[in-house]
Amino acid sequence: MNRGNRVGAVCDELTVTNDGGRSRRSSGVVEVLGAVLTLLSAVFILLSFPLTGWMCAKVIHEYERAVIFRLGRVVKGRAKGPGLFWFIPWLDVIQTVDLRTVSFNIQPQEVLTADGVSLKVDAVVFYRVVDPSSWVTRVEDGYQAIHTLTQTTLRAALGAHTLTDVLTQRTGIARRIEETLHAASILWGVQVERVEIKDLSLPVNLQRCMASEAEAARRARAKMIVAEGEVKASHALKEAASGLSPVAYHLRYLQSLSSVQSSASIVVFSLPAELLDMFIPHQPQDLNVSAGR
Repeated sequence: MNRGNRVGAVCDELTVTNDGGRSRRSSGVVEVLGAVLTLLSAVFILLSFPLTGWMCAKVIHEYERAVIFRLGRVVKGRAKGPGLFWFIPWLDVIQTVDLRTVSFNIQPQEVLTADGVSLKVDAVVFYRVVDPSSWVTRVEDGYQAIHTLTQTTLRAALGAHTLTDVLTQRTGIARRIEETLHAASILWGVQVERVEIKDLSLPVNLQRCMASEAEAARRARAKMIVAEGEVKASHALKEAASGLSPVAYHLRYLQSLSSVQSSASIVVFSLPAELLDMFIPHQPQDLNVSAGR
């Protein structure tokens, strides 16, 4: 039984080795054939240059790069451009890549925060291509891939935070989303430059609750401010009263009577100044007499 297993394993290894050798041989044959076709094409172009020269030239703008596929394979080296370059029309296929920064909006996404609050969030993403060859060969639809990746990353990042964190740490959350997108999309030849959270839409009931809470907090602060003002005013009056003499009390009393406006709704009762003695203990007798006068 063991001998049979060993024989089967050896056969599998030989099969894999043969397949690898065949693929390498076929690859070598394709490379040789491509080199021969390229050489013959170059000779043909040189012999018929006045006629074929305009067919073999292409101009690439400053913000573009050209990725050339020759016989289905990417031509080694960096992408062509900007400016004028030559190619073989019947052997090469050219794909042009735009290197300018691209921005797109993320439609409002339903996000459930860590504390169970439902939000609608929309964002804007800025990115640009830094490796045209990877952008063409490693991803089929780069725009759709970046768009889908941004949606899932946005939901995952916001779902890991509470509502308070989302409202107070928008910049930090956007920065972490940007880092996550950059790490995931760098293999596609893309650099995510910036991510911004545009708007956060809360449910109407939650908005009302938050408004009521904020109003109650403002009322509480207002009452605290009024209470603190009354305490300070009472302390100030106490300090001012402690430094007044009975004569000063009497003069202040008369001044207050003169400042009262004459109106039918105001009734003023005049009291003898000697009644102040019971509210001012430990006062000398001569001062009380002066106050009575």
